[in-house]
Amino acid sequence: MAFSRRDPYLSFNFLVELEGLLVGGFSEVSGLQAEIELHDYREGGLNDYVHRLAGPVRYPANLVLKRGITDNQALWLWHCDVRRGIITRRNLTVILQDQTGQPVNYWHLERAYPVRWSGPELRADSNTVAVETLELVHCGFSTL
Repeated sequence: MAFSRRDPYLSFNFLVELEGLLVGGFSEVSGLQAEIELHDYREGGLNDYVHRLAGPVRYPANLVLKRGITDNQALWLWHCDVRRGIITRRNLTVILQDQTGQPVNYWHLERAYPVRWSGPELRADSNTVAVETLELVHCGFSTL
């Protein structure tokens, strides 16, 4: 019997699209989480166990994007708009690629907008990249 080895995809090779436009080199994306809420139901006369019924899906974590600061101010300006009360929800797609650069998985986030921006830690004794962090709330995601 022939065995075909399938290695897992490496997590360093990904893209982020915002409203269909590639928005640059992010060094980290986190917060892709979904969970089913559970409701316990105790059936009268049944003392062996409690029924655990599935409820709605919830997304417990915000999406967190990290990247080196560049002269592209689009994400910062989006955050500034939200601070002024101009909330523009946008669709976002995270694309995982294989080692040859071909897309192998997509996560499409619905109606996202920024809720937190963090600037870099600046240190005179370090030569690391200045990283900004943008945290987005969303209405759920699906894989395409």
